[in-house]
Amino acid sequence: MQKSASVSRHHAGSALRGLFHLIYPPACAHCHARVASHHALCAACWGGMRLIDKPFCPVLGLPFAHDPGEGMVSPQAIAHPPVFDRLRSVALHEGVARHLVHDLKYRDRVDLAPMMAGWMLRAAFPEIAAADAIVCVPLHRMRMFRRMFNQSAELARHLARQSGKPFLADVLVRRKRTQQQVGLTANQRSLNVRGAFEVPDARQDHVFGKRLVLVDDVYTTGATVSAATTALKKAGAQDVTVLTFARALAGPI
Repeated sequence: MQKSASVSRHHAGSALRGLFHLIYPPACAHCHARVASHHALCAACWGGMRLIDKPFCPVLGLPFAHDPGEGMVSPQAIAHPPVFDRLRSVALHEGVARHLVHDLKYRDRVDLAPMMAGWMLRAAFPEIAAADAIVCVPLHRMRMFRRMFNQSAELARHLARQSGKPFLADVLVRRKRTQQQVGLTANQRSLNVRGAFEVPDARQDHVFGKRLVLVDDVYTTGATVSAATTALKKAGAQDVTVLTFARALAGPI
């Protein structure tokens, strides 16, 4: 009897999915061309993504023009070691990747988050597998009230669901209301977010001694994730991997 009911539910679910696909046929998440499945890109848009694959700097995740050998780090990581332990990103912040980030952040395309999180999982699978939990860069409560959602939290939530890791949504808070980082110089960005984050006393036990993955949508100068990492390390985090969907480069590679 139970098996019969299960089979009936399966057929009903398949019929509903078929009806949904008939009414809303799968379309490219960027250009809306027809594709085989939902939450995917067409071949042309996928080809327009500059994915960050090895070889890259194991610390800053900067793509190398050629393979310098196992364990070699970039001059930037040597000259300016980051406060976080490593950075991983899916793609360069240009073309299709830039549009996806913009649509998620400013056009309320939260439907993009599961797809983008899936790519982030593949980009940093070893680091996520070794982590205890996932956290995100938080918004100030006033900005959250105006925007109604946090794009970094959406990415982190779906990343946690797909990886099976816990999402600690409230261990990191933004205590200072900062101005938008867009248009600021690197030094202005750093000053803007200095001391902006903290781990509440009641949540420090969830951070102390843990290996964490800190999620944000874009890495530009690193000012925001560095300030957030500083707060996590101050609370005793053992290891912090920064994971973003896209990253900007200061110059050509």
